[in-house]
Amino acid sequence: MGRLTGKTALISGTGAGIGRAAAQVFAEEGAAVFGCDINPESAAETVELVGKAGGVMKSLAPVDLSTEQGAREWAEAGVAAFGGIDILYNNASALRNGPFETMPAEDWYFTIKNELDIPYFCTQAAWPHLIARGGGAVLNVASVAAVRGAPFMPMVPQGAAKGGVLAMSLHLCAAGAAHGIRVNTIAPGMIHTSATAPFLDDPDGPRAALEARIPVGRVGQPEDIARAAAFLCSEEAAFVNGANLMVDGGDSAMAG
Repeated sequence: MGRLTGKTALISGTGAGIGRAAAQVFAEEGAAVFGCDINPESAAETVELVGKAGGVMKSLAPVDLSTEQGAREWAEAGVAAFGGIDILYNNASALRNGPFETMPAEDWYFTIKNELDIPYFCTQAAWPHLIARGGGAVLNVASVAAVRGAPFMPMVPQGAAKGGVLAMSLHLCAAGAAHGIRVNTIAPGMIHTSATAPFLDDPDGPRAALEARIPVGRVGQPEDIARAAAFLCSEEAAFVNGANLMVDGGDSAMAG
């Protein structure tokens, strides 16, 4: 018996990185996982990996969660596949950062659409199904960038979008109170994924300096986030509501 046995979990962006790790960890913990991605091939690979490990997973791909229609299609497909929704993990996102003074408007709008609109539309689509289930858990993804600046990289669009996710989650926590819906956020620090690998694996890049300031002495791995997410979505976290869990190796606790 895993901590998520008997639960149906919708996890977005399961084609790679943290989303793939979350699908694997949630399935290991007993959840029936319904994922999605914009890439059908990578989405199918995750389903295959979960199945080979003995887990239960289905997926919808491709799907654009930044639209009301796409988010609704995903939620309804998850309900059709497994009969309901107990957990919504809004992992999917995409961003564009760059120097503030030269950033084109389309990069700002792209980031807001894919970092803030996606969890908004997906939560709205899943909400009535969580209510029908008698309650459940919503987990949104913020970032260390939502609560402080990043001297090593200009991150104005991402910081603003993730700050919006934090604020939205607090208000969703209040909205869910009458329905038994818990809403929390998880705030990853620097995580080594295929998206960050070119930056972190650059021998002339800032990885050594970053790891020197992180108390645990390393950047994170996707599994670090996935395991913390599984806890927040489980009954072990039944009294954790409206929280923002920093999963960054202690980086945000350091001054300067």
